[in-house]
Amino acid sequence: MARKRTTPTNDSSLPTWDERLINTLLPWRIEIGGGLLFLLAMVIFFGLPGWGNAGWLDWLAKIFRQVFGWGSYVLVLSLAFGGLHIATRQWQRPYHITTTQVIGFELLLITALPLSHIITAATLPDAYLGKGGGLFGWALSEPLLEFFGPLLTGLLYLAFGLWGVALITQYSWEDLLNGLNSVSLKSRLWAQRIAPVEKEQEISGPVVTPRPNLNKSPDPDQLMIINDTAVAATILPQQRDSRLPPLTLLQEGHAIAMSPDEIDANKRIIEQTLSDFHLPAEVTEIRRGPAITQFGVTPGYIESIDSDGVIKQKKVRIGQISSLKKDLALALATPRLRIQAPIPGRGVVGIEVPNAEVNIVRLRAIIESAAFSKIKSPLGVALGRDVSGSPIAIDLAKMPHLLIAGTTGSGKSVCINAFVTCLIVNNSPENLRLIMIDPKKVEFIRFNGVPHLIGKVETEADRAVGVLRWLTAEMDRRYETFTQVGARNLEGYNDKVRHKKDGKTLPYIAVFIDELADLMHTYPGDVERTLCRLAQMARATGIHMAVATQRPSTDVITGLIKANFPARLSFAVASNTDSRVILDTTGADQLLGKGDMLFLGPDASAPARIQGVFVNDLETERVVSHWQKAMPDFASASPPWENLIAKHALLDETDSLLEQAIELAQKYDTLSTSLMQRRLRIGFPRAARIMEHLYEMGLVEDPKTGGKTRKTYVEEDDNPIQDYLAQQDE
Repeated sequence: MARKRTTPTNDSSLPTWDERLINTLLPWRIEIGGGLLFLLAMVIFFGLPGWGNAGWLDWLAKIFRQVFGWGSYVLVLSLAFGGLHIATRQWQRPYHITTTQVIGFELLLITALPLSHIITAATLPDAYLGKGGGLFGWALSEPLLEFFGPLLTGLLYLAFGLWGVALITQYSWEDLLNGLNSVSLKSRLWAQRIAPVEKEQEISGPVVTPRPNLNKSPDPDQLMIINDTAVAATILPQQRDSRLPPLTLLQEGHAIAMSPDEIDANKRIIEQTLSDFHLPAEVTEIRRGPAITQFGVTPGYIESIDSDGVIKQKKVRIGQISSLKKDLALALATPRLRIQAPIPGRGVVGIEVPNAEVNIVRLRAIIESAAFSKIKSPLGVALGRDVSGSPIAIDLAKMPHLLIAGTTGSGKSVCINAFVTCLIVNNSPENLRLIMIDPKKVEFIRFNGVPHLIGKVETEADRAVGVLRWLTAEMDRRYETFTQVGARNLEGYNDKVRHKKDGKTLPYIAVFIDELADLMHTYPGDVERTLCRLAQMARATGIHMAVATQRPSTDVITGLIKANFPARLSFAVASNTDSRVILDTTGADQLLGKGDMLFLGPDASAPARIQGVFVNDLETERVVSHWQKAMPDFASASPPWENLIAKHALLDETDSLLEQAIELAQKYDTLSTSLMQRRLRIGFPRAARIMEHLYEMGLVEDPKTGGKTRKTYVEEDDNPIQDYLAQQDE
């Protein structure tokens, strides 16, 4: 029987060699295109001087020379760089080029080509030969010169050139205005130093609107409107330590302008509503902030006739305007409206209306502002912008401790994140150390790994109590150190030891607690006692605290805590009772949320409304990553409070008097239960249990039958608790 011959069948599902090659090269098609562009540009570049013998290369080089003249070299090199840039797009580049910088380069080239044509006095035949700026330079020079003349043409070239330089250097119009403002300010200060000021009114100060005449309609040109774009003056960034994160890691803010029609409509509604209730008043000031617009209302006069028929004018009471808060909110169609009556130092009633669009306040804009530069302290932090858009920054060293309250989602944690980010952007680990307690376990963990942080972010309530105990011990240790050199505070101590050979300065310590209520409910006595002691005494040692809670009730923020935290910051709260607890006044219950806050400084008579700084996760990650790269050898060591936490845990498991019993064992060669009873003033059962704990720790000898005393095995210089804990860890 003949064997049947079989022929192999082609499996159409398997790719052929050319298909495999295409599939391999397909993901790299953009890189391959960039490489080809680079090679083509380099070939043309070497063909421009006539070094090539290929006919097509000479023809292509001739076209480039005729069209762009000497600019053909720059153009071809830029094409080569662009191709190389595309070919290496998967690599991490040491530079960053934006689209605006490319446009700026093109504007400079477009300006340089006709200028070179004019300078070299090239003609059209010269342009065909590739001289000057080529045909492109001739086309942008000769027609403009004939139409505009030399002067206007030169000004046009200058404008385009400056525009190109501004785009390349990313120097915006706002930077130009800020630079002009800085020059103007320096000139004014210089003029004041060399020329005496004859009148007090000539000294620069805040703009004050004169009281209008209520008997005639106000001039629209005289109505003071302050926008956040007008008052947010910034200064040039100061010289910074090379290790500090660059401010370019933070996002820039952009102000949202309010339309004049919206301003005028709200102004008319306010005046008309007050007039409907027979309360004549006029809006004389308008201050636009990031989240609200404050309309300053000047009360008018009500005419009345007395019994003698004499017409008298009676001024409208500000309480009458305040009582119409709900009516004004209804007329303005806004969910929440706050009335500040009166505004301290301004002589008007402030009606604060929420904006249709909220402008996000960025950290970078506040750090670069003049208000922040005035704070000559490592603990300066950006707070936000007030109702007129002016940047607000505070010094935690002058607070000296800050109490923060607000409901969930109102902006507490974002505020603390902004504080921490601001501190690590402007301070090295040698100048500032951080301690962070986060019982919620989700807000502060992103800062783990920052070299400023002592240990890690603590998330357990029992460990948080140990941290506060260690802080009190560190405070006492610093006071003893100050006494040895005769210093009163941290600044004085650092100034004295800085000039010594072996002198070592001490850093500031900033403590942030995100949720106080959890700690107060778990360990109310210990937390209140340690917080109050730190708040009373820690300022001089450079330890400053910022404590936040979402429940500002009296069982969380006790009277002792309030008395020792003079600076208060409240976001939106649930009721006016909570507002009174945190601020001693109402108003926080009328806030809008999402960063809208009332800040009461330690020396302020009334709280100020501020829109808080917003720092997103990307900005925080950039700053943290910068420090991790700047200090790669940094390793998070065991926090210094570990032994203290373990010690108190041992005392809680055994007996709180165990430490005193160990001191007796160190003092006496023999120890008995009756002696412990007398010295510690306790009963026999408890003394017997403590004696058994001492035996388990190896501090006394084995009990003898019928014996009343035991020999001790501990010296006065020993640390038996630490040794015992070390043995337990092993």
